[in-house]
Amino acid sequence: EVQLVESGGGLVQAGGSLRLSCAVSGVTFDDYAIGWFRQAPGKEREGVSCIRSSDGSTYYADSLKGRFTISSDNAKNTVYLQMNSLKPEDTAIYYCAAGPWLGYYPLSSFNFGSWGRGTQVTVSS
Repeated sequence: EVQLVESGGGLVQAGGSLRLSCAVSGVTFDDYAIGWFRQAPGKEREGVSCIRSSDGSTYYADSLKGRFTISSDNAKNTVYLQMNSLKPEDTAIYYCAAGPWLGYYPLSSFNFGSWGRGTQVTVSS
């Protein structure tokens, strides 16, 4: 059974940084992706970033490139999302998810079948 546990959320002032962690276990795909998604109140869930297990290739939402960085520590089975220069509009629940690598639409939530419970990120102005 795939388990994903997010941590690292919290309250931060605009311009600050946070690093989210996603502890991953139980993934059996030979080649898979771990993605970060977020959902703000009243808005649809959106893909933030993902990383491919086999070669570490990374993908980002265009609007977040340059501020967010995804990385993985295979020894710790953990994927990180470093978020810098945070803005109030980054306020959301952030989820990590796992799914087989399909090679298309890497930030589509439909590609991910296992989800964590999320961690709240609140950015104050």
